[in-house]
Amino acid sequence: MVHIKDEGSHFDVPLDVVWKYVQSDIDHGEAHKGRRNFSRKPISESTIELSWEQEMDGKWVKTSNRLTFLPPLGFVVEPLEGPLAGSKFVNYYTPKGNRTEVTVVGEWTSKSIPPAMLEKAVMGNLEKVFAEDSAGIKQFASKK
Repeated sequence: MVHIKDEGSHFDVPLDVVWKYVQSDIDHGEAHKGRRNFSRKPISESTIELSWEQEMDGKWVKTSNRLTFLPPLGFVVEPLEGPLAGSKFVNYYTPKGNRTEVTVVGEWTSKSIPPAMLEKAVMGNLEKVFAEDSAGIKQFASKK
């Protein structure tokens, strides 16, 4: 298990735009590339289960996450299936005027990624997802 706190990143839009984007199935979902067979299942008013297949090392891997939204603070992610199953982390937002600071903190574990490589794999994935969301938010904000 590895504890990671990734801070210092920001989106160049106010917090309310980030929330509208995060909760948009179409705009947010389409920002993340290399996925197929995407499904979204409501569990409660604030919790959903997202499932998809993700291309990893030339293979399609089933992934499922439970997300609990806590607007305007952030959301909790619990990977249920996939290489990071059993991990728990929080994405939280800090409003900074026309920008929104993004912090991710949590505990990651994996049965398929060796412990010595886990932190590098998690950080690489966080960077990839942040880059996709940054581009997606920019496009989303330009439509509003």
